Amino acid sequence: MVEHIITGQFTTALHRQGSGDAPAILFIHGSGPGANGWSNWNLALPALGEQWYCLAPDLIGFGDSQHPDPPPTDIRRWMRLWVDQMLALLDTLGLARVDLVGNSMGGAVALHLLLEAPERFRRVVLMGAIGAPCRLTPELDRLWGFYDDPSAALLAQAIRWFVYDDAFVRDRLDEIVRVRYTAAMRTDVWRSYTAMFPAPRQQHLDALIVPDAALRRMTHPVLLIHGRDDAIVPADTSYYLLNRLPNAELHVIGRCSHWTQIEHSQRFHQLVRTFFAET
Repeated sequence: MVEHIITGQFTTALHRQGSGDAPAILFIHGSGPGANGWSNWNLALPALGEQWYCLAPDLIGFGDSQHPDPPPTDIRRWMRLWVDQMLALLDTLGLARVDLVGNSMGGAVALHLLLEAPERFRRVVLMGAIGAPCRLTPELDRLWGFYDDPSAALLAQAIRWFVYDDAFVRDRLDEIVRVRYTAAMRTDVWRSYTAMFPAPRQQHLDALIVPDAALRRMTHPVLLIHGRDDAIVPADTSYYLLNRLPNAELHVIGRCSHWTQIEHSQRFHQLVRTFFAET
């Protein structure tokens, strides 16, 4: 069930699972067309909600969270909104300090949260994250340029890029595409997304880079998880972060593309459980 919560000047759609008395994890989703908190974390929330209080909001400009009208036209301004939104959400829920998981562009949001409010976060998982120098792959260029020529066929192709072996999604591809395409074609979602990622799109990856000096000051324990065969965000980005974050470790998963939390869900859940169980 989706709840709607006032977070500062915007309304946030929130998916949550688990007891409010348990330690909390904030999950931040990525930026594929039609993405939202539930599409990224629908396996993780039930699996980890038995032990943690799991929170998966839709970022502003995605899903059922509010869509600014007119929208920002610079990715840094979007990032400012997302950081403020996440901190306002924690304040509204009365959560002083949480664990943090960021996927893909959500990894960049997580890094900017550590930059802004390091005291609000305990341990951090970054999965297929951007926020480090990253070349724009043809696949990511097509994803962020989805609305140049939107179609269900293009979205189906993108879903196949998210996994190493498309047999993994073959039996449910039509349903995944139906749900994501319906979400992506909403007028407000279209307006927000095209404002976020206009061409040329390498500029957006570059704008979200966290400076080396800032990374070296982030002393949080960080678990980096990356698919060896990631077609969207090359694993080089996680090696870059590993060499700069002082308390980072890296787990690379073979036969895995960008959807680690779905394609290798049990392994992902076990890695997160073990990492967040540490004190």
